Amino acid sequence: MDYFEINGRKQLQGEVEISGAKNAVLPLMAAAMLNNKKLQIVNVPYLSDSTTMAKLLESMGAKVAFDSHNSITVDSSSLDSPFASYDLVKTMRASFYVLGPLIAKFGYAKVSLPGGCAWGPRPVDFHLEGLKALGVDIKIENGYVIASTKEMLGSKIHFPKISVGATGNVVMAAVLANGVTTLSNAAAEPEIQQLCNMLNSMGAKIEGIGSNTLIIEGVESLDSINKISVIPDRIEAGTFMIAAAAVGGKVKIKKIIPEHLDSVINYLKKAKIQLDIGSDYIYIESDGLSIASTDMETNEYPGFPTDLQAQWMMLMCLADGVSTIKENIYYDRFTHIMELNRLNCDIKLENLIAKIQGNQNLVGADVMSTDIRASAALIIAALCAKGKTKISRIYHIDRGYDKIEEKLSNLGAEIIRKK
Repeated sequence: MDYFEINGRKQLQGEVEISGAKNAVLPLMAAAMLNNKKLQIVNVPYLSDSTTMAKLLESMGAKVAFDSHNSITVDSSSLDSPFASYDLVKTMRASFYVLGPLIAKFGYAKVSLPGGCAWGPRPVDFHLEGLKALGVDIKIENGYVIASTKEMLGSKIHFPKISVGATGNVVMAAVLANGVTTLSNAAAEPEIQQLCNMLNSMGAKIEGIGSNTLIIEGVESLDSINKISVIPDRIEAGTFMIAAAAVGGKVKIKKIIPEHLDSVINYLKKAKIQLDIGSDYIYIESDGLSIASTDMETNEYPGFPTDLQAQWMMLMCLADGVSTIKENIYYDRFTHIMELNRLNCDIKLENLIAKIQGNQNLVGADVMSTDIRASAALIIAALCAKGKTKISRIYHIDRGYDKIEEKLSNLGAEIIRKK
């Protein structure tokens, strides 16, 4: 099993290009099932999650080919099996995105309940209740969701809590329902915006994109499109922004959409980090020392992303006082605290609020990744720590970051992948 070996205290210098968004490409690949012909998706990050979704589509009869490092072609014309097996779905929660398009395409689907990161339950109730409101019969048998319908009908659906996954699944089903669906308290994340825009380019009629209310007028069928380019990964960009702020140095982060990072930019400014923002780049300069303690709460977009919570916590471990973090999306997403404390961070969890006492005395140690974003936080911590750090179970990081060690090495970090 691979691990990272990192020697810390090396400031970062140079430029880094951000890959396509993991959280965008996976629903786009699922929506490609509705294309009925070949669809080329470019700016695809080469991740284990991308290949897992490709294998899942192939298992249902689609033809998937990686044309180059960042391009994939999905041919759904031969897709004939609405069955998503446990063996694949258990490894990646986003596999559940196939449920909506399968119902829309076949009127039937058998999809395993999902797996993914090992921190806390993330129930699929909102997905299922939304589909039920469209007239889909749902049963759960032996760990599988069995969904069927003779006709989906537009409906008024309100999510009790904003859910990115449920929004995507319900939208992909509702575009082919009979009538109008109003989806309130829907997700407005850039990745959902791109999914809706792609569906509209195929002939769907979705209004309110980018807001928390989507109005979907069902159509009889969708047309085919030939090509789509994945938006930049705002979480990868935010990770490199926080890494540069924490480790120190001068880094230009390129090929991004800065407005997707407004909340991260605002919090970094509160932490007294120097930023220069261009049309498609952000330049960060930091000494890694003058970091102001800043309280933070995660929230749905456009709030601070839960996927950057662990990385922000690491930054606050270096700040000049006490700060707090409240996690409002996934209440038990704190498995990284114990591992960060092994590097001499000072973090306590009280009533689901992390209290961080900043210090500059991090020391290398052996630590273990627990999920994708916790892995990123541990890498940042190791880059800031004195001495050598070994990070095991890095298969997590390979699910969400395209060649992160290569990109960091190009910035001057001493990070090596070993077996």
